[in-house]
Amino acid sequence: MEFEIERKRIEDAIRKKLAAKGLTETEANADGNVRFTLGAANRREVERYPAGWRGWETRRVAVRYTEGTLIIDMRDPRRQELVWRAIAVEDHRDPSKLQSTRGS
Repeated sequence: MEFEIERKRIEDAIRKKLAAKGLTETEANADGNVRFTLGAANRREVERYPAGWRGWETRRVAVRYTEGTLIIDMRDPRRQELVWRAIAVEDHRDPSKLQSTRGS
């Protein structure tokens, strides 16, 4: 259910941006079509910090975060070619920040 809300929000944002550029949506004989892919992956990085007496030792901490990717493609249906592609990647290392972005 939550994924469908995000999908709808992205579709609405794409429609608004394209309308602002003067493009109109049609069901038949379109000059182009727009598709998007949304995905998420859990990631892990190891960070190193000085530790111990006078910082001579190293402390390693594993940091887990979620990385989200949005790919938007605009294609020419007649020539079956990619016309434009945008890729956005965002990582959320703070779970409270991830929660706050879902409702906005």
